[in-house]
Amino acid sequence: MREPFLDRLEKRTLVCDGAMGTMLYSKGISLNRCYDELNLTNPQMVKDVHLAYLKAGAEVLETNTFGATRTRLANFDLADKVREINLAGARLAREAAGDDLYVAGAVGPLGVRLEPLGPTSLDEARELFREQIAALAEGGVDLILIETMVDLNEAHQALLAAREASTLPVVVQMTIQDDGSTPIGTQPEEFARQLDEWGADLIGLNCSVGPAAILEALERMAQVTPRKLSAQPNAGIPRTVDGRSIYLCSPEYMASHARRFIQTGARLVGGCCGTTPEHIRAIKAAVRALALPPKQAKAAVGVAGRQARPLEPMPVEKRSRLAEKLTRGEFPVLAEIVPPKGSNATKEIEGARYLLAEGVDAVNIPDGSGASARMSALTMAALIQQQAGIEVLLHYSSRDRNVLTIQSDLLGAYALGLRNILALTRDRAQFSTIPETSFFDVDSIGLVNILHHLNCGLDAGGNPLGTQTGFLVAVGLNPTAVNPDEEIHRFEYKVEAGANLAVTQPVFDVAQVRGFLERIKPVVDGRIPVVAGIWPLTSYRNAEFVNNEVPGVSVPPAVMERMRKADTGERARAEGVKIAQETLLAIRDLVQGVQITAPFGRYAMAVEVAQVLGKPAPNPQPAAQGSSAAEA
Repeated sequence: MREPFLDRLEKRTLVCDGAMGTMLYSKGISLNRCYDELNLTNPQMVKDVHLAYLKAGAEVLETNTFGATRTRLANFDLADKVREINLAGARLAREAAGDDLYVAGAVGPLGVRLEPLGPTSLDEARELFREQIAALAEGGVDLILIETMVDLNEAHQALLAAREASTLPVVVQMTIQDDGSTPIGTQPEEFARQLDEWGADLIGLNCSVGPAAILEALERMAQVTPRKLSAQPNAGIPRTVDGRSIYLCSPEYMASHARRFIQTGARLVGGCCGTTPEHIRAIKAAVRALALPPKQAKAAVGVAGRQARPLEPMPVEKRSRLAEKLTRGEFPVLAEIVPPKGSNATKEIEGARYLLAEGVDAVNIPDGSGASARMSALTMAALIQQQAGIEVLLHYSSRDRNVLTIQSDLLGAYALGLRNILALTRDRAQFSTIPETSFFDVDSIGLVNILHHLNCGLDAGGNPLGTQTGFLVAVGLNPTAVNPDEEIHRFEYKVEAGANLAVTQPVFDVAQVRGFLERIKPVVDGRIPVVAGIWPLTSYRNAEFVNNEVPGVSVPPAVMERMRKADTGERARAEGVKIAQETLLAIRDLVQGVQITAPFGRYAMAVEVAQVLGKPAPNPQPAAQGSSAAEA
């Protein structure tokens, strides 16, 4: 009969198994399958993998449940089988392990971002983990292994859930990059100190990198925590050969590092992606030949990890000219300039000069417009601000960007003098000329949090930057959302995260906008100005397109009828301007500014709409400087 897991670790190091996914893939299971479901549909194959690792010498078998949380199973329409899949996974591993070996209930990340980087609350995350862990405990596991964690907040919620759902020992393993930090920048000293403080029984690392990087990070962790450590590296960095990922670390290399892990303080060693029974056999031989190093008294190093203190953000009114105008209640007017196809921005820069001369306060630059080969919005924004002298509101989306790329872009934007950022998630492109494989590391809520961190002198992992940014943080707001309750809920999250300004989608229905703005008054509370989007239609066909194919925009039947009667040509353009002017006047007392679209680069239309406000042009310039762009 096996003794309690933690008692066994006091006597010797235990060897965990390797990569369940690698073995199932080698047996012909496609990567687009739900591997966790195999506990129900092909239990013998799963059990065979357990037995292969057992025969190689593994003393701890992980359940085939890494992705068996409700959020991940929902991707395969299996959300209603959380208990069934986890229970089966635990029982399969238990059958293979028998009475002598240990079974670890494998718990991976949820696959969604948690607050403050995403919309999933900490309480929701904890409940999702608790549901899975309760089933694993019911199935007879000996410990809970929380692994491959990127976000320390998520690891904490999984640990709390494990304590609520069972009395089993808990191992928490983060995943790191080559420099030892997590993918969102948390250093090993910091997450080791926190996990120690939160009470994890073992603290460790797994996946993402090979043995060398794991060893270096493990050595840093050992300096700040007396807790036992664990290490399950990948079998090196994969190389792609004929479309397959091949891991090149030999069993002997993995075994040599296992010895070093143990000397550093690891009491649970094994492998992750690419690790096969051959690797585990070599690791087991190395562990058997190595006695535990003698216990050494450690000084009180638990506080060695420095706690970064956020800097006080710059006052909003000092962040940009746009911020100052909004704070003073000046009702700024913005106009849109779309980045050009190709690399020649002459027309757009001339258009910006024209808009400045006509009294426009700032221009907004959309990000990823049309999903075609256009100049980047960030580059376009810097060129316009530097060469035309008008301030820019840069639209920046989180789509297809990871957290590190986002931080690099934003720090670069600030260095280039850009001070106003509209944080967006951005929908899937409608007119892409190439196939798309989109991903979202964070959504707009997470993006606002990143901006707020930068404004406080911290990166997303809470590490000090040595300096701070001073961005005016704007967010999108859709008064015509299909689900207004969800829209308001997300807006609340954005405001809590640090938003300073809301910019609406183009609006046409004034009554609907008025009702929506009334509903968000408690959220805005006089602190968050709202800038309304205005879109002057150019024809009935354009109105049809906007109403049916632009996400988040709805054109009322009465407006559609007016554009139908005007039809096309100059008459339709004039009617579109008139509708936009009427809308602007009707919402003038409801919002604090306006953002006007310049359809097809017709900047004169945006100016014509704004003229209904009667604002003077503060920077008169010769008309010839902007005439060609204005009529384009």
